[in-house]
Amino acid sequence: MPIHAVSTVLLSVFMVSNVGRRAEPIVAPKRRSVIVLLRALVVLCLLFIQPLSASTIRVGVMTMQPGEIFWERFGHNAIVIDDGTKTTSYNFGFFDLSEPGFVKNFLRGRMYYILAALPIEQDLAYYQQAGRGVSIQWLNLTPEQSKRLQERLNYIAKPENARYRYEYFTNNCASKVRDILDETLNGQLQKQMTSSSLGNTYRSESVRLAWPATWMFLGFDLAMSSHGDKPLNRWQDAFIPMRLAQSLSETKLPNGKALVSDVQNVLPHKLPTPPDEMPDWSLQATFIGIALALLFSLAGQKPRLFNALTLGFWFISGLIGSALLAIWLATEHYFVHGNENILLFSPLAWLCIILFLLRNRSPKWLSAFHLTVKLVAALAALAVIIKLLPLPQQSNINWLLMFLPVHWAITRQINKANVNK
Repeated sequence: MPIHAVSTVLLSVFMVSNVGRRAEPIVAPKRRSVIVLLRALVVLCLLFIQPLSASTIRVGVMTMQPGEIFWERFGHNAIVIDDGTKTTSYNFGFFDLSEPGFVKNFLRGRMYYILAALPIEQDLAYYQQAGRGVSIQWLNLTPEQSKRLQERLNYIAKPENARYRYEYFTNNCASKVRDILDETLNGQLQKQMTSSSLGNTYRSESVRLAWPATWMFLGFDLAMSSHGDKPLNRWQDAFIPMRLAQSLSETKLPNGKALVSDVQNVLPHKLPTPPDEMPDWSLQATFIGIALALLFSLAGQKPRLFNALTLGFWFISGLIGSALLAIWLATEHYFVHGNENILLFSPLAWLCIILFLLRNRSPKWLSAFHLTVKLVAALAALAVIIKLLPLPQQSNINWLLMFLPVHWAITRQINKANVNK
């Protein structure tokens, strides 16, 4: 029975017990005063307990499973507050497309998101329509902690406070939920979550969740530098909502009780689920690399076909390399900076194309062309040599397996044609 119901019953019993009671023997005035005072204190306590208990607040973390649209692949979450009269979802995942300079900021990696407080029914409507599973982990917080968290969220949700600098991996929707819960728990959450690791990295989690969309997982894997290959602890892992939910379910309070008191499944998940771990596709990459090397080698017997394939490869390499270099030099996308794939897809490929068109004009142009082709191939080989050095290691072995053989086949065929001349 809820506390406020118990207090109501006790108060009623206390009052009824004094109605219709027969006259008692005369009591000394001093003793009577003490009894009256004690009864008044009991009534006051019961009256105080009733409104306090009636406002009991429940706090939960709502986790939404991944969707099919690319920005939904990582899942989502929100903090839920049930104050007995309404249930509010505090969602850190909103942004304003009409914000001045939105596209420019997006390209530069300077995104701003907004905390929105909305009725839970409104927040759930889309996920039900999209077939995405939703669950709520109700937390075992004290009334004081729950009230303080509610006040904190209401303060942050004010228009003048709601906007925050968004970072894809270190300050996103899930990490904001994690941080405000840790603030409520006086650092207990971070203390427990930083002490263990699942061995994940930003790359492994990104590729794993993007795996159902081939173009997306390839894009993540290609664009991410060694900054995304550092092992994460459970605290850092929590940039993924599902990982945060997993860690919350294992968190203990100082008194030994579990942080999560109950799990409520709100909506069933109707979509295919991503793999639990990042799939290993090195074997496929090896076969692709061998097939491409054979294709370029056989095409060498037909100069026009070989030239078309080679120019196409250089064009794609130039695009990729130039994009990676531009992101490194001109944006704040930190996890792309210093990408070793610039060596494999060199911007110098553009120079190869230009010199290819000029090679027959004079021996100097031809010599410059052959030198540039060898330089581009040498840079690709350097991407392998780097693996032997005591430097931060980028996990790009699959890209080396696929495209290093292409550089070898192109350079070999061009040198062979030059010797035959």
